[in-house]
Amino acid sequence: MIIFYDHQIFTFQRYGGISRYFYELIELLKNNEDTVIKTPFILSNNYYISNNKKNIRHINFLPHQEFRGKNRLMSIFNKRSSIINFKKQKFDIFHPTYYDPYFLKYIGNKPFILTVHDMIHEKFSEMFDRRDKTSIQKKILIQKANKIIAISNNTKKDLMEILNVDESKIEVIYLGNSMFPKNNLILNIDIPQNYILFVGSRSGYKNFDRFIRAVFPLLHKDKNLYVVCAGGGKFQRKEYEFLKQLNILKQVIQFDVNDDILAYLYKNALAFVFPSLYEGFGIPVLEAFACKCPLVCSNKSSLPEIADGGAIYFDPYDEDSITNAIVNVLENKNIRNNIIKNGTERLKNFSWRKTATKTKELYQEVLKNS
Repeated sequence: MIIFYDHQIFTFQRYGGISRYFYELIELLKNNEDTVIKTPFILSNNYYISNNKKNIRHINFLPHQEFRGKNRLMSIFNKRSSIINFKKQKFDIFHPTYYDPYFLKYIGNKPFILTVHDMIHEKFSEMFDRRDKTSIQKKILIQKANKIIAISNNTKKDLMEILNVDESKIEVIYLGNSMFPKNNLILNIDIPQNYILFVGSRSGYKNFDRFIRAVFPLLHKDKNLYVVCAGGGKFQRKEYEFLKQLNILKQVIQFDVNDDILAYLYKNALAFVFPSLYEGFGIPVLEAFACKCPLVCSNKSSLPEIADGGAIYFDPYDEDSITNAIVNVLENKNIRNNIIKNGTERLKNFSWRKTATKTKELYQEVLKNS
């Protein structure tokens, strides 16, 4: 079986759950004797795939400062390479890495599988630029795909409710964890001793501002308590002004980190708070479990489905609810120990190997029926 993955997510996403997902699939499936993986893209600035270029051919790492300027150039070259491979038709099944339908006029009769990671663009359309075509393109591909992978039952439910997708067309396949803490890690950043961890993007539905308003009374009360933001880019001017207005500018710190340092941050945090209004799956849940970090979590969308008994939950629209949940975890050792124990057990249900095995089985089913 020859599986074709294209360039899309590896062109525009430097870090993130979607590129991590496809990277893990490629790495696991390429080692199967009966499977050949085609990844005919030339340039990438993606952290995962570029740092493993010895295993995947034709990947050149571009310095971070050049990324924005080269993004369009990368897309042109990579799309051209993908189109050439479509025209050759030397593959059995195609799995696009994002929602651009460019390939439809080249794919012929070959089947393709589409992974839908979430329905954020549909549920929170007001948070996106009017020129954003993601929702339109996604709908086109959902209609034409042979099968759809939903990464949670919540995403499956949203697909059925929002786009009226037939249940028989959707297969739920969970994601896995890539976060493994290292011993004796040498840090090149100054991390405070007592901190609450926030991970990833801080915009829109990620609910960062409401989280900060909920936590700032705790920071005022304890000047030795900090919020550490991992990733998401440097604070913008609006964020600086917001933190300054609350008089907590010195207690909220941002770091751009690699996986090793991120694992350290999880492992040593008083708690990881995940206040998102919506997630298709929520990989940071599994990362927290793997690092034995107490999880304080939104009770919306897929998060209770994935975290189950491994978290203390709150209403992400209610600042008091967020504050109270954090306080419960910070001040009650029994609660902390209990959710860490439950999270460790819950993590056993998820692995990239399970993801790859179930995905391969779906490929085989589609090929058999096409």
